[in-house]
Amino acid sequence: MAQGSTAPPVAGRPPPRRPLAPLVAIAALCTMAVYLFATAPAPLPAQAQRAPAGATISVEQLFDILNNENRVARASWTADIVGAGKPVGLRFAEDWRESAVEAGPLPALFLRETAGYLEKHADGLSLFLGSAYPINAANRFAGSQVAHADALKATGQPQYFYEPSVGRQTAMFADVAVADACVTCHNEHPQSPKRDWQRGDMMGATTWMYPDKQVSVETALRLVGVLRAGFRATYQRYLDKTATFAEPPVIGTQWPKDGRFLPTVDVFMAEHARRAAPTLEALIHAAPPAEAP
Repeated sequence: MAQGSTAPPVAGRPPPRRPLAPLVAIAALCTMAVYLFATAPAPLPAQAQRAPAGATISVEQLFDILNNENRVARASWTADIVGAGKPVGLRFAEDWRESAVEAGPLPALFLRETAGYLEKHADGLSLFLGSAYPINAANRFAGSQVAHADALKATGQPQYFYEPSVGRQTAMFADVAVADACVTCHNEHPQSPKRDWQRGDMMGATTWMYPDKQVSVETALRLVGVLRAGFRATYQRYLDKTATFAEPPVIGTQWPKDGRFLPTVDVFMAEHARRAAPTLEALIHAAPPAEAP
């Protein structure tokens, strides 16, 4: 994460949503959105290329959309897999990648795995997680991050700014303890510098970076698709790891709340798509009107 900049945040929120006037524009966007529900990254279908000419959104709107996707995935992983999985004997640990460790990634590591996928596939889009009280000292806020994180905590509003040291548009969103699993892990971890976290506390900030101030709706959809592919790849990596356990959980349609079960990657992603449905709506309303053919 970049450090040392004193660039001020962008004033205000993104402009209000504007509905697409022509029905053809909505149809084109809906066709493009099929890509979001694909099981893996793939070229957009030919008909999806017919997005309205000049249909762009601000990078702030893009960050809002991506953050909603990440918020939904993190909440599902934290509450439905980690939180519900621990009582039925599933473990989650920092060293989960070690072959002898029968565990999955902690919520912060789920994000790190996804961020690693973005670094390889998302053409300039970056994702980081920072905190004033991190378990891993490398994730501590520094430089301009401190001021922006303070403003985020004080106002509750996302911070949008330009980071000149890396030449990237940047947004910081509150990373809130959404489940008891978050609080318990940080309060009990031997390296945690803070041990009185409570559910609902802002534990840190999720930070996004991207080079451009405006992006096409097609690019926005592609980036959402790559992000979802990152969630899929991370979750599949965990399922692959569970196959090596002495007593593997049953993989199918059931979730840990039902017992020692885990959903398949398709079931997990289908539930994500259902919960993150506002993503498509946001893109439809954010795009500017297009002229009818």
